[in-house]
Amino acid sequence: MGKEAGPLVRPYAVTRGRTQPRGVRLDLVTILVVSGRGAAENVRLSSEHRRLLELCRRPSTTADLASEVELPLRVVQVLLGDLYHYGLIEEVRQPAPQRPDAHLLMRVLDELRHL
Repeated sequence: MGKEAGPLVRPYAVTRGRTQPRGVRLDLVTILVVSGRGAAENVRLSSEHRRLLELCRRPSTTADLASEVELPLRVVQVLLGDLYHYGLIEEVRQPAPQRPDAHLLMRVLDELRHL
């Protein structure tokens, strides 16, 4: 088993055989950032976990993180799911876009009709 087996075995080993993140849905554009909380005493982070945690010091998307660590997206989603489960990272919530005022839109429409 030379180098050929490395890429096939490594992702499986990195996630300990898991293929789904724990209890959180992380798509390509989910923005994550460190939470500022420390890891519990019983939490053991792999080098890949620590690398992702370091990269999350600045808000980053799941896709950007996968590209940065050069691991398959699914593997990164599983590892990020672990960090999220441990409370070490959190999702950056974007404010909901505000709907324009209906009264204002009607006035604009009326003015456009007068032109």
